[in-house]
Amino acid sequence: MTASTVPRSYSIKEAAALTGLPASTLRYYEQIGVISPISRGASSKHRVYDEGDLDQLMWVACLAATGMSVGDMRQYMANNRLGAEAAADQEQLLAEQQRRLATEAEALALRQRYVQLKIAYWQAVQAGDAIRAEELSVEARALADELRRVGKA
Repeated sequence: MTASTVPRSYSIKEAAALTGLPASTLRYYEQIGVISPISRGASSKHRVYDEGDLDQLMWVACLAATGMSVGDMRQYMANNRLGAEAAADQEQLLAEQQRRLATEAEALALRQRYVQLKIAYWQAVQAGDAIRAEELSVEARALADELRRVGKA
């Protein structure tokens, strides 16, 4: 004879701890339709999360970690409920997020290069190498212009 497993339920505090999302964010995501409505306890009327809810929240937490907008997360989760018929829309949403992340990565690499140049500049100043310091200063100014351009994109 096998023991039957009783489905586990979680309070909002437990769901928040398990997903890494604050309870206020869980309520907000439910309120604006990013996640499906959560069941309520019969007597307490408090939110009661089940394993399916936690799976849904983990998807949302991962999307949020990519910097995806709330609107895009809402669309993604709505499409997810449609299944295969929304596959093209899902691919498009994720491809756009991938492009945004690539742009952010480019900007981050430029900022890192700028800091690296400024470190080298101050090392040259400290060493008394005025010629090298001026070269680095010119390069840093050019990079700063590029950073401004990328920031506007």
